[in-house]
Amino acid sequence: MNQEKLLKRLQKPTGPVDVVIDTDTFNEIDDQYALSYLIKSDDRLNLKAIYAAPFFNSKSTSPKDGMEKSYAEILKILDLLDKPEYAQMTYKGSEAYLPDENHPVISDAAKDLVCRAMERPDDDPLYVIAIGAITNVASALLIEPKIREKIVLIWLGGHAHSWVDTYEFNMQQDVAAARVVFGCQVPLVQLPCLGVVSEFATTGPELSYWLKGKNKLCDYLVQNTINEARHCHMGQCWSRVIWDVTAVAWLLDEKFMEERLEKSPIPQYDHHYSFDPNRHFIKYVYKINRDCLFEDLFAKLAK
Repeated sequence: MNQEKLLKRLQKPTGPVDVVIDTDTFNEIDDQYALSYLIKSDDRLNLKAIYAAPFFNSKSTSPKDGMEKSYAEILKILDLLDKPEYAQMTYKGSEAYLPDENHPVISDAAKDLVCRAMERPDDDPLYVIAIGAITNVASALLIEPKIREKIVLIWLGGHAHSWVDTYEFNMQQDVAAARVVFGCQVPLVQLPCLGVVSEFATTGPELSYWLKGKNKLCDYLVQNTINEARHCHMGQCWSRVIWDVTAVAWLLDEKFMEERLEKSPIPQYDHHYSFDPNRHFIKYVYKINRDCLFEDLFAKLAK
């Protein structure tokens, strides 16, 4: 992709767009907020597909198990939203992380993304919101590199470029996949975690005031967040970052965050970035305007 086209693709769209979301929904409590926020923003975001992403931590026994649990959690959120029609466009993703930077992990999610992207007109890209390990998207790019001309990728992954390391959950799970997406010149919007999106935190009293009792989805989100706070022994006074909402919000309103062009960093296997001034540009979000984004999130969820 030439630089002129790349820079044009990195401009924020002004009207409704078609999107897919790639999510490790069972991993934490923030994916559920992000998926719900996306579906409740249907005046701007036309959801075409949902992909379950792999994850491996104390909540799963393997990346495959994490993906399967995320798939089930997606269906649960759709039920709480009374949106069963989205279940038929929900796809299982990778059962393992990339073995290297040249070989994809074949999955229903990766295959659907390839087919869906290749059908796009050249002047109407598909927006891919990714809020987990980037395995599914990297696999699709390896299966068919031409899709980089057809999509714009918005990924919550890594830390701020000035941070001491890149040991962030989404990135460190599959560094090979991160290197694929940062290196292949796909139009990429990066929302870094520590140092940027870490500003987007809420508290138990705030959640209870704005969401508790509004509907069954809100009650689930509030209780799920409180349960995690208790599980993590946060004490009586706690806050929780709702990370993944910001990736959806990038498509909705310029006032929610501030951004700039940066040369694409190189994620390394020892969990730090390297930098090369000759690399292509990405869009880099460097500030979250916390209050106005939470105002929009709470209003939409409580409807």
